[in-house]
Amino acid sequence: MTILTKLKPWYSLIGIGIFAVILLAVAPSILTMHWVNNLGKYCAWAIVAVGIGLAWGRGGMLVMGQGVFFGLGAYAMAMHLTLETAGPDALPGFMILYDPLAPLPVFWEPFRSPWFTLLAILVLPIIVAGILGFALFKRRVKGAYFAILTQALAVALAIWISSTIRETGGDTGLSGFTSFFGYDLKDPANQVMVYLITASLLVVCMVVVWQLYRSRFGELLLATRDAEERVRFLGYDPANVKLAAFVIAAVMASIGGAMFVPLVGIITPQEIGASASILMIAGVALGGRASLFGPVLGAMAIGWGQSSLASSWPDGWVYLLGLLFVVVTLFLPNGLASLVGRVKDLLARDRTSAPAPLPIEGEAKA
Repeated sequence: MTILTKLKPWYSLIGIGIFAVILLAVAPSILTMHWVNNLGKYCAWAIVAVGIGLAWGRGGMLVMGQGVFFGLGAYAMAMHLTLETAGPDALPGFMILYDPLAPLPVFWEPFRSPWFTLLAILVLPIIVAGILGFALFKRRVKGAYFAILTQALAVALAIWISSTIRETGGDTGLSGFTSFFGYDLKDPANQVMVYLITASLLVVCMVVVWQLYRSRFGELLLATRDAEERVRFLGYDPANVKLAAFVIAAVMASIGGAMFVPLVGIITPQEIGASASILMIAGVALGGRASLFGPVLGAMAIGWGQSSLASSWPDGWVYLLGLLFVVVTLFLPNGLASLVGRVKDLLARDRTSAPAPLPIEGEAKA
C-alpha cells in the first residue's frame, strides 16, 4: 500500500488545512482592508452553505428557508451591538426617533448581555428548527412541499420585521454599530480580528461536517436520502436523522448571520427573505451540494458576484446568475465539483479504450 493510498481518506482534511492557511494567514497579509472585509462576508455566507450542503446534499432536504436562521443569528447579534453602541440603560437611536418616551421592548433587554447573545445565537435556531423539523418530518413532509414551507417562513419573518419599525427598525434594519463586544470596529486591527473569527468558524464548520460525513450518522443520513423506507425497516426513524441534520444546518446558518453583521455593519429584512434564501441555495448548487468544498466555493463565488458584478453591472448580473443556474442544473446537476470526477472518468475511459500496441516485426516472427 502506497503512502498516497493511505492518505486518501484524509485528502479532504488536508484540503481543509490548506484552505485554512490561505484564509487565516495568506489572505490577511496580501489583501487590502476592503477585500478582507469582503472575504469575511463571503466566509459568513459559506458557513451557511456548509450547513445547506449537509442538509440538502447529504440529506436530500431542499432547505429554501435558511434565511430564517440566518436572520435569527443576525438580529440577535445586531440587537446586542446596537445596545452596546447606545450605552448602558440607553435606547437605540432609531427607537428614540420613533417614540422617545416608550421603554425598551422586553425582548431587547436580555441582549445587553454578551453571554446571553452568544447563547441565543446557538439556542434560538435549535428551538425553531427543532419545532419546525419535528412537525414536518414526523408527518413525512418532504420534497417540494418541504421547500415551499421553509421558504414561506423566511418570507413571513421578513414581512414581520418590515412591519415592526419601532421594535426592529423595519425595512431600514439595524446599523451604525461602533463596537464588537467592547472592541472598536473602526480600528483596522479589530476589523481583521472579526474576519479571522469568521474564517476560523468556517474552518471549524467544515471539519465538523467532514467528520459527520465519515461517521455512522453520515451513512444513515445518506441512506435516508436514497432509501427512506428501507432505513425505517431496519429500525431507525428517518425523521430523527433528518431532524438532526436540519438543526445542525440551522445553527450554522445562525452563526453565519451573526458574523455577517459586524462585517457588513447592517442587517435588513432583504438579507433574510426569499431572494436571499434562494441565493444561498444557488451558491450550493453551483459549487456542488454533494461535496465538502463545493458549497463553500460556490457560496463565495455567488457572494463575489453579488458584491462586485451587481454593483458594476446591476442590470445584467441577475440574468447572468439565472443563466449560470440553468446551465449548471441542465449539464452539471451535481455542480462544478463534479467536473473533477468527470475528467477522471474520461481519462480512465481513454486509457482502457486505447488500442494495444502493435508487435515489433522481429517479435512477431519469433
